[in-house]
Amino acid sequence: MSNISNVENLSPQIIRQVAKEVSGLCRNPPEGIKVFMNDEDVTDIQATIDGPADTPYAGGAFRMKLVLGNNFPSEPPKAFFLTKIFHPNVSSNGEICVNTLKKDWKPDSGIKHILLTVKCLLIVPNPESALNAEAGKLLLEQYEDYSLRAKMFTEIHAKPLRATEDNCSTEDKSSEGPLAKKHAGDKKVVDKKKRDKKKTLKRL
Repeated sequence: MSNISNVENLSPQIIRQVAKEVSGLCRNPPEGIKVFMNDEDVTDIQATIDGPADTPYAGGAFRMKLVLGNNFPSEPPKAFFLTKIFHPNVSSNGEICVNTLKKDWKPDSGIKHILLTVKCLLIVPNPESALNAEAGKLLLEQYEDYSLRAKMFTEIHAKPLRATEDNCSTEDKSSEGPLAKKHAGDKKVVDKKKRDKKKTLKRL
């Protein structure tokens, strides 16, 4: 996947059109989708798609990127998941295969339509055009195994915020660091007071 900007290869009219649409999507995003705008490179279009409910991807946040080619919008952009995902229509390098970006592409499809189509792909995968043969086969023949594998990928790769929130917690839960040592010291003081109290009661 190329990270090189394509701004110089697109006409000013197309760049303005893309910037306007992406800006609008940032302000009013489709449900379950968050769009990010790169002010320095409007062709760098990224979004986070929330895993749809009742799917193996539920609870996950999947970052994706659209790559606009030199002939956009006459030719469709390429779409990639930056978040690792186990899905029939997503290759090992994250490329997404969907008819909207292939034979069904129309120059006036728009960025919003692409994002919604990718989200729908998480709900209804298409094993007929699988880029991940293993996932496609499991989906057709052993759905439970497919679901378990997809859930595992979601848990490992698409839910990083849980660990981040734990690390950012004001209470240090680790056994190291000044805050942890303070809590340990406080605990020793409390334990000593309890022992002293017991000794006093025994004397009485």
